[in-house]
Amino acid sequence: MRHTMMKTQSSPPEFWPNNARLAISISMQFEAGAQGADAEGPFPPMEDGLVDTITPTWYEYGMNEGIPRLLDLWDRHGVKVTSHMVGQAVERRPDLAKELVARGHEAAAHGYNWTPQFGMTPDEERASYEKNIEVVERITGQRPIGFNAFWMRQTRATFNILQELGFLYHTDDLSRDEPALTMVQDKPLVVVPYTLRCNDIGRFSSQAMTASSFEQELKDEFDVLYAEGATRRRMMSISTHDRIGGAPGIVGALDRFLTYAKQHEGVVFMRKDEIAEYTLEQDDVPVNPPRIF
Repeated sequence: MRHTMMKTQSSPPEFWPNNARLAISISMQFEAGAQGADAEGPFPPMEDGLVDTITPTWYEYGMNEGIPRLLDLWDRHGVKVTSHMVGQAVERRPDLAKELVARGHEAAAHGYNWTPQFGMTPDEERASYEKNIEVVERITGQRPIGFNAFWMRQTRATFNILQELGFLYHTDDLSRDEPALTMVQDKPLVVVPYTLRCNDIGRFSSQAMTASSFEQELKDEFDVLYAEGATRRRMMSISTHDRIGGAPGIVGALDRFLTYAKQHEGVVFMRKDEIAEYTLEQDDVPVNPPRIF
């Protein structure tokens, strides 16, 4: 006879699938090629009327070298990630976008281009997201159900638009180290939190952040969250950008961190859509209060 163990009030809570202790979710931004002519780069700004010929090549590195190198890294470790994909970037490199999904990663939405949606009208914002969805689904075969806004900034209309377009979750919230819910028209929109800490964008904004310091930051964050994960639901978020995280030194740091994390029992790597779907099945998820604009 097969017996199934039932949970009782004295049973320890299951915070993650298969009673995992810590969930790690990695983002890989697919952006290069969608930036505007005045997009910020690692070089001093050009004088008005002059053409910046070098910054575009810095972005192109993300598609030529960064994404392929990161994809190989994820494969070596058996890790599946979430890629927030800008529509125009997907149009410019459909081959790479298709390969990303074929290798088991999530295609999430990130707007159609780099026009800040927080300055758009509701109709303009909706049109940008609809175009983003159409491009990603047509080229990769996967319809996005997750969204990351430009610099994580939203409008008063954003959540309603996301819900109307069928999105399950968004990442534009830094308030927790675990998933949460935002109620939109009495329906839940999952928050799968992003991060500015374990984020390679710091390497761009500060040359003092070396690959080694990035690796140590990842390990320090992991150690605390792993310890806390014994008694509460904990999630570690890591963010990489095609042109930054795909550089050899940062990939080396990520490689060493992944090896370190996998040596610990009860660590699970999850795509953000997987986290969102799991969160909706739970009854102990915090609900964020409405935002005040």
